[in-house]
Amino acid sequence: MTFKEQILQGIPDVLPPKKKYDPQISRAPKRKQILSNEEKKLALKNALRYFPETWHKELAEEFLSELNEFGRIYMYRFMPDYDMFARPISEYPFLTSQAGAIMLMIQNNLDPAVAQHPYELITYGGNGAVFQNWAQYLLTMKYLATMTEEQTLHMYSGHPMGLFPSSKDAPRVIVTNGMMIPNYSTPNDWEKYNALGVTQYGQMTAGSYMYIGPQGIVHGTTITVMNAFRKTLKPNETSAGKIFLTAGLGGMSGAQPKAGNIAGCITVCAEVNPDAAQKRHSQGWVDEIVDHIDALVLRVQKAVQQKEIVSIAYQGNIVDVWERFYEEEIYVDLGSDQTSLHNPWSGGYYPVGVSYKDANKMISNDPELFKTKVQESLRRHAAAINLHTARGTYFFDYGNAFLLEASRAGADIMAENKIDFKYPSYVQDILGPMCFDYGFGPFRWVCTSGNPGDLEKTDEIALEVMKTIKNEAPEEIQQQMQDNITWIEEAKENQLVVGSQARILYADAEGRMKIAEAFNQAIKNKEITAPIVLGRDHHDVSGTDSPYRETSNIYDGSKFTADMAIHNVIGDSFRGATWVSIHNGGGVGWGEVMNGGFGLVLDGSKDASERLNKMLFYDVNNGISRRSWARNKEAIFAIKREMERTPSLQVTLPNLVEEEVVDHLID
Repeated sequence: MTFKEQILQGIPDVLPPKKKYDPQISRAPKRKQILSNEEKKLALKNALRYFPETWHKELAEEFLSELNEFGRIYMYRFMPDYDMFARPISEYPFLTSQAGAIMLMIQNNLDPAVAQHPYELITYGGNGAVFQNWAQYLLTMKYLATMTEEQTLHMYSGHPMGLFPSSKDAPRVIVTNGMMIPNYSTPNDWEKYNALGVTQYGQMTAGSYMYIGPQGIVHGTTITVMNAFRKTLKPNETSAGKIFLTAGLGGMSGAQPKAGNIAGCITVCAEVNPDAAQKRHSQGWVDEIVDHIDALVLRVQKAVQQKEIVSIAYQGNIVDVWERFYEEEIYVDLGSDQTSLHNPWSGGYYPVGVSYKDANKMISNDPELFKTKVQESLRRHAAAINLHTARGTYFFDYGNAFLLEASRAGADIMAENKIDFKYPSYVQDILGPMCFDYGFGPFRWVCTSGNPGDLEKTDEIALEVMKTIKNEAPEEIQQQMQDNITWIEEAKENQLVVGSQARILYADAEGRMKIAEAFNQAIKNKEITAPIVLGRDHHDVSGTDSPYRETSNIYDGSKFTADMAIHNVIGDSFRGATWVSIHNGGGVGWGEVMNGGFGLVLDGSKDASERLNKMLFYDVNNGISRRSWARNKEAIFAIKREMERTPSLQVTLPNLVEEEVVDHLID
């Protein structure tokens, strides 16, 4: 069968044989056994309902074996035989190019060069899934291949509920992931209901079909690291020879070494999984790999002495590095952590003193001991960081729930008031006031032709638009504009593409709309050869309510509410998005965040032009409005400026209160 024929068949008519797997492909850790015998029966019935009754007896035994061995039913037998990658859009079967673009994005998320655990349909973060099993993938692709412009596909945590009649103006796909009743949203609830096959953790861009490989976070990390150095360096001092120490090379966190190189420092990134370290090295995201702590010390000392710009992966545990660097008096300028601590008990963070292989066995065989070891490690980790910060290291939480989980482990990371953490979130110190409050966030696009020439053309267009805007931009956003102009100028040289021909930059509503409009016109004029998919990271101005990350610089008490993310998804859906998504969970964990995203296909049409202007305007300004109501001065400036430019926008502004008005009333 041809590729198109395989897509169109969905669930095959003939039961396929069992698969053999490439041992070089990174596999997800075994999940803990959490289901009772009765619940296992229910999980089997839930899985078997995808298939004809004549297959049930054989598949039931196989699925039970998967459930017992891996803690989940992945349905490996139904994994397609064709290679998984983002093909040019013309190679997909579809009735509407919008659906074709979504199929391309799904396959990009599952590309072994992009995905963290592709056999388990996990894109990044240890558990950020596109689907729960391969039957869901097969059905979804068939639905997309056969949908019309007057149908919408509804996705329930990876399960394609079906095609429903709608309208041409409606989104083609609506995605929800992990939408749990609040009292059933603990980590153990995720383990249980995911094992039952009724919900999944979509992370952010994994379950939204909008992941573009490490590039997606390289830019945000670059902006963060550059501005962290700006906060800490002396006048006329550069970041060359300065150390940025962190951890995590799987999935998104593999972006850190590349970002460090662009920011011009020494990046030391610890990674316990040798496969993850080797993968990033082979892809050019990290310069060197060192597998012994003594060799690491010598290499870093040399790099500091010679003021190098270099990225070094250490195959080992980050706690050992923090402790040894303190003993050797190696000064760490910036410190952070990007392990997947939103998923601490299932392989998101590995305890010091236990080998990688032994830890993976412990996750499944003795989960309580694993949890104990992780919490012991977190206490040591935090204690070592405290020693360094006493010497002057600037440490920031990178929104991966490090401080949250360390606090739960009893680590010494609380401020004197016993309420706040002693270290800031990077959003509190950097991205919130410097970017999000002004409306700047991670706007991204994918060239569906798969043609590098189209990507180069989009870079040229984006650069021209940004330079034009910068000429008239107020002083408050000049730095943001210049950082992104530099980013695009150097993008090709930095070899950021993994998987699809994609790009990302930080832009505000004006920038996003003008860049998108220029793209749409270029498609119309055939300067770009195929449609472009627009999207963004959920880690943005409006898309995410996350008190320990995206909304950590909101201080009016509303950072624990989730109205903004819900409004964003609803508002984007009726203003023209091609697909929208809303997830429980994300970078900081299940039950800790609500985040939403979108995709918008540009095809050169007048309709696409109308959609992009309505939707992108709201997608950004919804968040600025909420941030201004929280009394963030940068957001107040930004929304006032937007109301002057757009008379039909009328936003409720706060009346600021002098502190002495209330201070003397309450002692």
